[in-house]
Formats: sequence, C-alpha cells, structure tokens
Amino acid sequence: MKFFLLLLATLMTYPLSHAQVGRVRGSVDVKHQKKKSAGSADAVVWLTSYETRSPAAPGPAARLLQKSKQFVPHVVAITAGTTVEFPNRDPFFHDVFSIYHGKPFDLGLYESGSSRKVAFTKPGVSYIFCNIHPEMSAVIVALQTPYFAQTNPDGSFEITNIPAGRYKLRVWHELASASELDGLARDVQINPGENALPALVVHVSDTATVHTNKYGEAYSRDHSAY
Repeated sequence: MKFFLLLLATLMTYPLSHAQVGRVRGSVDVKHQKKKSAGSADAVVWLTSYETRSPAAPGPAARLLQKSKQFVPHVVAITAGTTVEFPNRDPFFHDVFSIYHGKPFDLGLYESGSSRKVAFTKPGVSYIFCNIHPEMSAVIVALQTPYFAQTNPDGSFEITNIPAGRYKLRVWHELASASELDGLARDVQINPGENALPALVVHVSDTATVHTNKYGEAYSRDHSAY
C-alpha cells in the first residue's frame, strides 16, 4: 500500500512529458483605422482550460520602468498574484496610479532612483498613469492562466508547455472594442506537439481614451516643466 501511495504522489508531481504537451504558434493582424498607424505588437493571447485546474501560480516579479516620461514596456501580461515593480529612472518625480478597472492603487509621489511595487492579486486589465505627466500610460493584464503570450511587432506569438486538451482562446488589445474581442474568442483543441492557429484579425480605433488625473480632474496645462 505504501508503495502504491508513493507511486501515485510521484505521478501527480512529475512534470508532463513532451508527448503530453503542445506548443501553439500563431499571429494577430492588428488592422489600424489610420494608415499612419502600424504594427501588431502588444496584443495579448491566452488559453483557458475547460478542465478543472488549480489557479496559475504568481510569476516572477515584473517591471514597468519609468524613463523619458514613458512607461517601458507599454503592455505587461502576468499571472494574477504577480508583483510588478515601478522603478523611477527619470531625473524627476513620478506619481503612478490606477483607478480605471483592474487593480486600483496609488503609489504617491516618489523620486528618481527609487522604486515601488504592487501585487496584482486578481485577474483583470489595469490602466496605469502618472498623476504629473498625462502623456504617460501603460496597461497590465493579469490572467488566471499561465498559457499566454504577447505579440511581437509583426504580430507573431508562441505559447509553450500546454497540456493537451480543450481550451478557450481569447485576445486582448488596448484599442479594440469589447464586442470586437468577444467575437474573436473561440474553442481550440491543443494536441501534443506543434499546433498552428489561423491568423487572428483585430480591428482597432487608434483613438486613445482621454483620462483624468487620480482626483478625477483634468490635468494642468503647466505640466511640461516637470
């Protein structure tokens, strides 16, 4: 009996072999409304299993750097529970916050060379801004699944080590409408080995939403001095 229990425990914790997992390769073609806009980067693609599985574990800490009055990178995809660091590498103060959907937080005013962090404990899309510099924006997409990828500038992506089975595939892009993204959701069967998906086409508006500061007020026009 002891031998059987030990064997069962070993099988439950042993990593899936290459014969049991698949790899997905595909692409997202982002169709921009304006001809001068181009590129298919920063879309997020993920797979959610139809089978009952434990929630994805938090990943290693991610970083959203503040440099030259920009957040770098613009989009960060993580598993829910992951901590994101916000280092300030500009020679002036920043005041990072999020009050739009996702994880609300306010890091307050902090100086050059310092860093603060936030744990994104729940799944959702968080829109990140600076209370001093209205041109700064970023997005953090927290997911309940470890099977996700962000697209490259040419729209290509790859997701590896996916247990074989049925999944719901979803796509997100910052400038796409909810109805557009819902229409792209589909069921997929992941088989062991290579899996190729047909190209996904996302139509986007190219119009960024105007946001207020963290007090719900319009930004001062005299922010360029900071």
